[in-house]
Amino acid sequence: MEDPTLGARARICAGGLRGGALRELLLSVPARERDGFVDALLGTEAAPDDAPDLPRGAVPYLPARVDDVLVAVEELPLGPEDEFVDLGAGVGRVVLLAHLLSGARCSGVEIQPQLVLDARAAARRLGLDETMFVQGDASALEIEASVLFMYAPFNGEMLRRALARIEAASRLRPLVVCAVDLALDDVPWLSATPSSSPSVVFYRPRAQ
Repeated sequence: MEDPTLGARARICAGGLRGGALRELLLSVPARERDGFVDALLGTEAAPDDAPDLPRGAVPYLPARVDDVLVAVEELPLGPEDEFVDLGAGVGRVVLLAHLLSGARCSGVEIQPQLVLDARAAARRLGLDETMFVQGDASALEIEASVLFMYAPFNGEMLRRALARIEAASRLRPLVVCAVDLALDDVPWLSATPSSSPSVVFYRPRAQ
């Protein structure tokens, strides 16, 4: 049986199948099959074993659900003027999909070198040279983004450090944290806005 993603992937590589057309295609796929379909489409299905030496607080790789990315892009809303960064990007599913759906400048930070190589390879195969993947500790990097995507990338001290950097960045520019399965309601300088998904919450800095 012919791979149903082949034609769609060719359209992406040719510079088509973006925005609403891609969203319509994804929603035509049964929900229980959508994650696998997107991984086959983007080439993000393979992931090596997690590195044995992850630092304390780092969370083993687990990709965010496609439906949660769709909610985030639609309800933020995310657009070409935005700078989107996925903290804990894994093999790039969220970054590649967010860029294709919105046209935003999208990048990802991932601590595991092999996952970064896999994400870059997937972007290269699709011709998405405008996306970027950086290897490093996302909790220790300077924050330069209007949208930060966080799907439980770390906890404990690493999360505390990341939030401190995000707070400092929020004093310089408007930003929003899109948190997936990550409750930040106890962070006093953030104000929550719920989405249509119980998994996705948008957090913005409170007025100073």
